[in-house]
Amino acid sequence: MAWIITKYLLTAGMVIFISEVAKRSDRLGGFIAALPLVTLLTLVWLYVENQPEEKIANHAYYTFWYVIPTLPMFLLFPYLLPKLGFWMTIGACVMATVVCIGLFTLLMKSFGIHLI
Repeated sequence: MAWIITKYLLTAGMVIFISEVAKRSDRLGGFIAALPLVTLLTLVWLYVENQPEEKIANHAYYTFWYVIPTLPMFLLFPYLLPKLGFWMTIGACVMATVVCIGLFTLLMKSFGIHLI
């Protein structure tokens, strides 16, 4: 149980750190948020918990493919924010991301890459 609490605290601490940096600098906050810190931390957690190398490698592999269809959200958000307000923009971005993931999954299936 202590291990899970430690993981929660370190992971949450990273998110809090990034949001605090972003309050002071949009660019630095965005840069740090764009780093694959959560993925790297997840890979570390999997390794420390003695998961098989294949599982760790698969996590990195699938993370790569799932990042691609999430990228349009980062352009859609600043465009919609002044038009819809924060919460409606969040909702629209979530829906747009789900649609992009669905379409991307169908596209990648034609190349023999099965994501879902």
